[in-house]
Amino acid sequence: MANKTHYKKLFNPDYLGAYSLDPGQELILTIKTVVSEKVKNADGREDDCMVAKFTENVKPMILNKTNAKTIAAVFQSPYIEDWAGKQIQVYADKVKAFGSVVEALRVRPFYPKNTKLEKLRTEI
Repeated sequence: MANKTHYKKLFNPDYLGAYSLDPGQELILTIKTVVSEKVKNADGREDDCMVAKFTENVKPMILNKTNAKTIAAVFQSPYIEDWAGKQIQVYADKVKAFGSVVEALRVRPFYPKNTKLEKLRTEI
């Protein structure tokens, strides 16, 4: 299925979306900064949104309240400055929103394991 293209990818949005992930794929991303910026919605209206930017070469992610609360809980800090340099694990999940079930990005409620470090530990 990895060779199929989700139609939303052709719109080339500026932000990471559930459609950016292959089925079952999860990303481990390192937060570079979290900022407030104006984001155009589908209607062309601009809203102030919380946006996470990453050190990896991926598009930024708009953080909704659910994901921001999860990140704050994982890092045990409500301060966005404390999140810089820390990793989150992002996946796509089906959620109920706006009267229907849609796919949305979610953040796992735990600090991701560093797979390279875990591999080194097992080799020693």
